[in-house]
Amino acid sequence: MTVKSELETIDAPAEPSATLEAEAPEESPFVTLPLLPRWDTVVFPNMVGQIVIRNERSQRALEHAANTDSHILVVARRNPPPQEISLENLYEVGTEAAVGRIIRLPDGLMNVWVQGIRRIKLQEILSHDGGFSQARGRVLEERLARVTAKTEVRMRAMLNLFEKYVRLSDKVPEEAYVIAMNAKEPGPFTDIIAGALTVDLPQQQELLEMLDQRRRLTVTGQMLAQELDVLELQQRIRSEVQDGIDKSQKEFYIREQMRVLQKELGQMDPIQREAEEFREKLDQSGMPEVVQKRVEQELDRLAAMPSAHPEVTMVRNYLDWMVHLPWKVDQEVEVDIREAQRVLDLNHYGLPKVKERIIEYIAVRKLAQDRLRSPILCFVGPPGVGKTSLGMSIAQALGRKFVRVSLGGIRDEAEVRGHRRTYVGALPGRIIQTIRTAGTINPVFMLDELDKVGTDFRGDPSSALLEVLDPEQNHTFSDHYLEVPYDLSKVFFIATANLLEPIIPALRDRLEIIELSGYTEREKIGIARQFLVAKQLRENGLADRQVKFSTGALRAVVEHYTREAGVRNLEREIGNICRKIARTVAEGDRAPDSVSAQSVGKYLGPQQYFFGAAELEDQIGVATGVAKTEQGGDVLPIEVTLLEGKGVLILTGQLGEVMRESAQAAVSYARSRSSVLGYDAGLFEKTDIHIHVPAGGVPKDGPSAGITLATALISALTQRPVSRDVAMTGEITLRGRVLPIGGLKDKVLAAHRAGIRTFVAPDRNRKDLEDLPADVRREVRFVWAQQMDEVLSVALTPSIPALVSVG
Repeated sequence: MTVKSELETIDAPAEPSATLEAEAPEESPFVTLPLLPRWDTVVFPNMVGQIVIRNERSQRALEHAANTDSHILVVARRNPPPQEISLENLYEVGTEAAVGRIIRLPDGLMNVWVQGIRRIKLQEILSHDGGFSQARGRVLEERLARVTAKTEVRMRAMLNLFEKYVRLSDKVPEEAYVIAMNAKEPGPFTDIIAGALTVDLPQQQELLEMLDQRRRLTVTGQMLAQELDVLELQQRIRSEVQDGIDKSQKEFYIREQMRVLQKELGQMDPIQREAEEFREKLDQSGMPEVVQKRVEQELDRLAAMPSAHPEVTMVRNYLDWMVHLPWKVDQEVEVDIREAQRVLDLNHYGLPKVKERIIEYIAVRKLAQDRLRSPILCFVGPPGVGKTSLGMSIAQALGRKFVRVSLGGIRDEAEVRGHRRTYVGALPGRIIQTIRTAGTINPVFMLDELDKVGTDFRGDPSSALLEVLDPEQNHTFSDHYLEVPYDLSKVFFIATANLLEPIIPALRDRLEIIELSGYTEREKIGIARQFLVAKQLRENGLADRQVKFSTGALRAVVEHYTREAGVRNLEREIGNICRKIARTVAEGDRAPDSVSAQSVGKYLGPQQYFFGAAELEDQIGVATGVAKTEQGGDVLPIEVTLLEGKGVLILTGQLGEVMRESAQAAVSYARSRSSVLGYDAGLFEKTDIHIHVPAGGVPKDGPSAGITLATALISALTQRPVSRDVAMTGEITLRGRVLPIGGLKDKVLAAHRAGIRTFVAPDRNRKDLEDLPADVRREVRFVWAQQMDEVLSVALTPSIPALVSVG
């Protein structure tokens, strides 16, 4: 007989009509109390309990009740937070409770003792100036049960069951039984037991809303019996598990004997067979000793596990990763330096400095051998200049395998360092995964788009890469999944990026930066003739020499249909022409023998860009500047207009803070030079100056537009046009000094593409002239300026007499 059936023999079930609604008589008094909503607790009258408060509004309500010696109304929520507190979200019946001792915990929580007093039916929710909610409701009167002999017998039977319940449960204190034993009336007796039961909140709320004490006594007894049955079952299971553990130790000894016998008979368990296969691969892997000991421990664990053990798959996957990772250096091919130079020249047009650095590395490695730590090269340049393909050529020149990981958009540190093995579906990071794909410990490893790595609540992948890209640390790289050090010092890492600024300084310091600037027109034509035309002919089904592109045709595509630092769009336009020729051939017509400059428009339509000077004519208040962007360099015209006003400076074009300060410095310089340049200084008091940089949807910043801003402003003030054939860059000071800037090569190439033939730059940037291609140095006239007067004498027409340094 179960506990429940034993209890039911004491008293017949209560009549069905005993389920009553919680209605308050009209004459029952109203009470207004601070509101304490709870989504995990129901407080009963006559119950003393401890609750933890996290919500600040609830904490303020409790403090108010404690300070004013008033009570609180504890009401259970129908839905957990963060739903709003409303009548619909709260149960109708709560408990008025007295507030006892309040303890504030260091983590901001509040521990409070409360004692339930009486049931209240919630009527209305009010706000209080103290920053908490109040509730208004009526007191509920219970339907009292007479203490008959039958009722007393039932209470004694429940008390006996409650004693067993307290003894078996580790959540109910022994004091609860003492309090229940001292309760003589059915109402308080059932409330004490109901508050101690670990039933669901809706069941607790059902007991709270029962006003008929006799009915509540019956239902509480039934719930107590059910919970006691569950606790006794749990106790039985725990006892059986303990017996099973003792039994399993005996079975382990017997199983080991069986394993040896099965091995002798050739009838090994599948798990044992896998363990033996892993041991054979372990002996051939060439692991370091410390790693091998760790793997042997996991092998012993696997061999001791039954096939149905839940950790078998996890251990098997770990061992599979460990024995299939490369741990020793493959025999390297002796690299011929002349052959490596030939491979680089064959695959890439130009790039002399990059090729020189790679050949130097190969030469030093040939002499130093194992004493050389692999460098961490970082190719920085605009899209389409060949950063990724250059890494493939390096691998070919070195005779190594090439692998690549794209870092763009990575925000999880586990992508680099892997997941802990405690997680379901854990895997090593991308570094280890790619090394396994390469199958060798010394591949050429490209980390593409390093500047696109992000960060969020899952960690900072850039910081995780610090160990990977540090030659002093990566010989003991730690992946969370492997849990053992892995040697990455033999890997030739190459990183690529469009910009240096997004890369964190600590990571940038570990990289050897090699900048790849944009190509000149002549270089683009050479790349197209040597690589792109043949490639697009093959990809579009045309024979290599079936169609020829004239130099004029390639120049027309470069000048009129592309405007970029690299050659990616150039390749697309050549492919566009090839597709149209392929359609002609597929339709049965004869393909043209060549593509000329005159026929380019027939294939590509109207020209998209107009090659030439940045401006078509000399204009007042318009100067041509240059800027460095992710795409290389770009021409940046700056416009200045003078308006009648009160001396207000208006800056538009989505300018950054540094560029705004440069504009203010340019205005101050122009005011200080009014007497020399021939305009009235009082003009600034009654004139608004509007400076605008077109392409307003693109953010712009930096100090290098300082002299361009000053030139355009002085042109507007003196009514002297700015020469359309002059571009300039440089930072300006209040005294008119021209300070050096960065990215000169990209800026000069952008001006050269736009047809500019006179370029004004700071004198201290003269050293950067060596980085420019020889044809650009021949076609562009450079003016190296130290003072703003030198810039104005070149830029404004008619010129202002001044000493100009021309190079």
